[in-house]
Amino acid sequence: MFLESFFGGKNLNKKILAISAILILLMSTGLVMAKNDKNKDKCTTCTTIQSGELLTSAGDVITTGFDEWGYNYQAHMFEGGYCDAYRNAAWCQPYKDIMLIMKWNDAWLSNKDCDGDGLLDRYYGFDSYIGSGAWCTNHQFGSYEEDGKIYRWNYFVKIVAAPADAYAEGGIWYTADGNEIGPVIWGAFAIIQQVYNDTGTGEHGLEYLSPVSAGLGHYK
Repeated sequence: MFLESFFGGKNLNKKILAISAILILLMSTGLVMAKNDKNKDKCTTCTTIQSGELLTSAGDVITTGFDEWGYNYQAHMFEGGYCDAYRNAAWCQPYKDIMLIMKWNDAWLSNKDCDGDGLLDRYYGFDSYIGSGAWCTNHQFGSYEEDGKIYRWNYFVKIVAAPADAYAEGGIWYTADGNEIGPVIWGAFAIIQQVYNDTGTGEHGLEYLSPVSAGLGHYK
């Protein structure tokens, strides 16, 4: 419902596709094992990717640099095809020509294990994403044909975890003193900036900008 009202227009499907890519970083289904910080007091030393002891959910050793799919967990980024983000899943093939770049910070998905369970940490030191300062960006671009012509589009969005003292009302996150942060997405997160360009529809530029701040490090 939120996506329909917020995005709207004939390009709803492309925009839902774009924003859904970030969800895989939250769920890590079939990608890389990760967890929250429930065992944060278990140990005081951190296991790094360089140790060769951290694994993906498929049992593969996570290494530094880009893997075969385009994930670079050490550098907190993904760069590759949209379907590569999903390990070339069969359902994704209609979108295989879309390119995707994602970046995130340590609170969103860490590149180390600090609680000793062998998995990459999420929002380490916090009870949830709320108040953790987690953020992620998503940049997608592609092309499509219509009436014999090729049109190009690109999409960019910034998403942040809501501050600990923020509150949500009517599908919008607000600061404690009532200033609009941005639309609620996936419960704990807010969109703070969104840009869409499409040579076929004439859409161009900024679609949303948080009245509080579009700075990724502002919300914590």
